[in-house]
Amino acid sequence: MSQKTKQDLYSKLPPSIGPRLDELERALVTTLGSELVALLVFGSAVRGDFRPGHSDIELMIVLKTADPEKLGAIANPLALARFAIRVEPMVLTVAEIPRAADVFPLLYDGIRQNHALLHGEDPFSQLHISDRHRRLRIEQELREVQIRLRRVVTDTLGQPAELVSPLLRKLRQARAPLHALLSLRGVQSPEPLDEVIKATGTLYSIDVAALANVKEAPTQALATLTRLLDAAVHDVDQLEGSHG
Repeated sequence: MSQKTKQDLYSKLPPSIGPRLDELERALVTTLGSELVALLVFGSAVRGDFRPGHSDIELMIVLKTADPEKLGAIANPLALARFAIRVEPMVLTVAEIPRAADVFPLLYDGIRQNHALLHGEDPFSQLHISDRHRRLRIEQELREVQIRLRRVVTDTLGQPAELVSPLLRKLRQARAPLHALLSLRGVQSPEPLDEVIKATGTLYSIDVAALANVKEAPTQALATLTRLLDAAVHDVDQLEGSHG
């Protein structure tokens, strides 16, 4: 598990983001007081693949209770932060986190393994997530990407130029389940997308070079991603018995 400090986080982000997050933190602490259990950042901002102007700042707000009055009281500072630095908040209660670990295993695993705690106590540090729940979610997410990739082909009529944007989206959507599958198979990989794709290609003996050049070779990238997803889905399906 990697819990970064606020200073670690800010040093990797554009200089305008840190002060805005500090401002938001002060507003939430002032408004919520002891009702605010934790405030943490996860996602691309801590993974190392944050893209200024494109990526969101994914913020987890953990409360004791999430009644509408409290949520309404923090609506304005959250709206300001969303407009200023693309903050995308997720609000959870501290009691529901362990109870929902079976239905959000990859999301919670990603947060547990890599986040920056801005305020409060880490509610994910002692969280247990079973391999059985991980395997099921990995398969679900990979099959969904696989199915939607076929829709990309039918919607774009196979025109190479039209494939680029949806292919890049599907690649990003495949990152988390592929990274989780690598971990389940005992393969250590950094979390950024290019590293995950490279490690997955190595695992399944697939040349993934085309996926680093989607804009230049979308047709080859489509074929490569299709092969990669086929191999990963087959693999995770075969793991059912060992993690059942």
